[in-house]
Order: sequence, then structure tokens, then C-alpha cells
Amino acid sequence: MKLEEFFKEYPKVAIAFSGGCDSAYLTYAALKYAREVKAYYVKTAFQPEFELEDALKFAKEYALDLSVIECDILSVQDVANNPSNRCYFCKNQIFGKILGKANEDGYTTILDGTNASDDASDRPGMKALEEMKVISPLRLCNLSKRDIRELSKAAGLFTWDKPAYACLATRVPEGTQITKEILEKTEKAEAYLASLGLTNFRVRYRDGDALIQIAEGQQDLYEQNKDKIEAELGQYYVNLKLDEKLRDKI
Repeated sequence: MKLEEFFKEYPKVAIAFSGGCDSAYLTYAALKYAREVKAYYVKTAFQPEFELEDALKFAKEYALDLSVIECDILSVQDVANNPSNRCYFCKNQIFGKILGKANEDGYTTILDGTNASDDASDRPGMKALEEMKVISPLRLCNLSKRDIRELSKAAGLFTWDKPAYACLATRVPEGTQITKEILEKTEKAEAYLASLGLTNFRVRYRDGDALIQIAEGQQDLYEQNKDKIEAELGQYYVNLKLDEKLRDKI
């Protein structure tokens, strides 16, 4: 199946929009092929501010009807306690908000940006999506992450090379309570690394310390700024450690 065919079958859709590469391309295709499109961005403590900024930028650029929904995710103990299936409870909350608002707005078909490269067996959140009957067109059309980047680039989307950015909760080890303070420190630390030109990195919380993971090919840039990084991140963490294992470039 091709996306054009999918949207002929589902001409009126609501989209869970994150501002990332996948949901941006899905939304672009929906605007091109569907009859009626409404997008929803759920704002929680798990998303850094730049994600919302990108979502709003895309909405403005493509005249997308986008609603921003607030969600106090840390008030949900099954999420804040950070169990192994945290994503299941989190997706339940987020998509529950989207389903409720979408139904109020007259939409019954809810889509998300899961693609063919995502491993469903390793993602508790996908179980929640399945239970709520959320449809993943990119996956149904067998579009991989690489495919989506190439198609996005060809379409001129500014999100085409945006690195995958898992939510801030993934920086906290399983079983460690997720707090607003930890998330704020993580966001500030990662925003600083981004300001230096680093990409596709992670700053992971480790009992008051930080484990910094950088991408392949960025070791020199990190070393050039090491003193500044230690001074800045030293405000938020007791000790800093650079992970020897490198992340992929994108």
C-alpha cells in the first residue's frame, strides 16, 4: 500500500504530531492526499521546548490545524515511578488525551508516526497504541526511517535530517523516580551541548551524575569544548563521565 492509497481509504484523520521527522512526513502526506487533517501535540514534562517550537514552525509553514494539549504526566504514578513498562502507561495518557479531544472535534481515525524500522516487540508503548486502535500508516506502507528521511528531503521538509529524539524520561534509569528537577537538568544540559554544535547526543542521569553519549565523528568537537562543558554541566551534576561507546551520526 502507498500513502496516497491509505488516505483515499481514510480521508479524514487526526494525527499525533510530535514535530519529529516521522510524524512530520506523515502529516505532510496527509495534507497532500487526505480531505481533512487535524493534528495534536501533547505537551508534557518529557518533551524539551524545541520539540514544541518545531511543531509550531511546521504548522505555520504548512497551514496545519494544530492543537496543543497540556498533560501533567508526572502526576501519573505509574509513569513517574519509571517501571519497565513506563511507555505503556505514558502512551495511554498521551493518546487518551488525543482521542478525547479528537472525538470532540469529530475525528475517529487517529494516526501516529511509527515506521517500519520500529521494533514493535521491544516497545511497550506500541501495545497501548494497538489497544486504542491507533493506526500507523508509515508502518503499514513499509516505510523505513531511511525511506522517510529521503522522502522528507525530496519534499523539502526541514525535519528531514532531524535526529531521533527519545523523550527526556529515557535518560533516567528504569526504577529511578522521574522528577521535574531531573528532567529540567537534562533539558538544560542537552540544550547547552546542542548550542556547541553537537548532535544526536544524550545526557543520561546516573544517581546525581551524568553519563554523556556523543555521536560518531564528534569526538574532536567535544574535546575542543570539554572545559566549557564541564563548567556548564557541573552546575547540574556531581560528576560527568563520557561514554566510550559512540552513537550513530543520525
